[in-house]
Amino acid sequence: MERVNLSDALSISRLVYGMWRVGDDNDTSASYVRSKIEACLSQGITTIDQADIYGDYGAEEILGECLKQSPGLRDRIEIITKCDIIAPIGPYSNRRVKYYDTSPKHITNSVERSLRLLNCETIDLLLIHRPDPFMDHNRTGEALDKLVGSGKVKSVGVSNFELHDWTLLSSAMKTPLVTNQIEMSVIANQAFTNGQLAFLQERSVSPIAWSPLGGGSLFSKEHSKLHARLEEIAEASNTDAAAVAIAWLLAHPAKIIPVMGTNNLSRISNLGDATKIQLDRETWFELYTLANGQEVP
Repeated sequence: MERVNLSDALSISRLVYGMWRVGDDNDTSASYVRSKIEACLSQGITTIDQADIYGDYGAEEILGECLKQSPGLRDRIEIITKCDIIAPIGPYSNRRVKYYDTSPKHITNSVERSLRLLNCETIDLLLIHRPDPFMDHNRTGEALDKLVGSGKVKSVGVSNFELHDWTLLSSAMKTPLVTNQIEMSVIANQAFTNGQLAFLQERSVSPIAWSPLGGGSLFSKEHSKLHARLEEIAEASNTDAAAVAIAWLLAHPAKIIPVMGTNNLSRISNLGDATKIQLDRETWFELYTLANGQEVP
């Protein structure tokens, strides 16, 4: 499995296993969660994507219990987690409204809580989950720098940021932002033309793609022609349509890093198939055209 160096302190696998639905599984035992991680590791997928809010603020604890019961497993993986969303559920059930909090106190407390729940001493990559319209970038940047300086966080990045959000926060930081996790798939392809991807490419920053299969809508009737072509390519490469859709992202020179999320163990075991598919430029544009329903200008 190819690896991507996000910073001097952090290298991650080209495919990332997402745990946003880990709490939805019928079996959340430490042993079964470990079986999912081992299935990833067998393919070279070493990076796990989490967030404090996943599973109504319970997903980190599920992973943490697995790490607690599996000595040595933490040293074999990299953990991404996120903070700043406060929703009126779980530990914040008394809040009146959903909002974002990028204050130093909340970010620091969130990291401390994540470390405790994950049963680890360091977070490999901390992301600010959503742009905060009430952010004091100087104080937020200082807080993130301190967390890196303390060793509790190796690297920091953002998620769902527009380029102006990135430059604002970055302007107040000594520590470089190493990635932006944004929605990207063959059908959610706005980032390829709205400047988000170009902005990161200019800075040699690899983006992380969430919902790389379009939340399943990729396989709906609306995209039947696209789905049919994906199936044709998949049959020729002895894979499946999902692997081809991920390969479409991997083919791009920006070194996009897709986050794959499923609780099905057999599907987890085949996530690496996407890396075996090579798409040429014409095929890439063919899928892009089918997704958009019209040829390029």
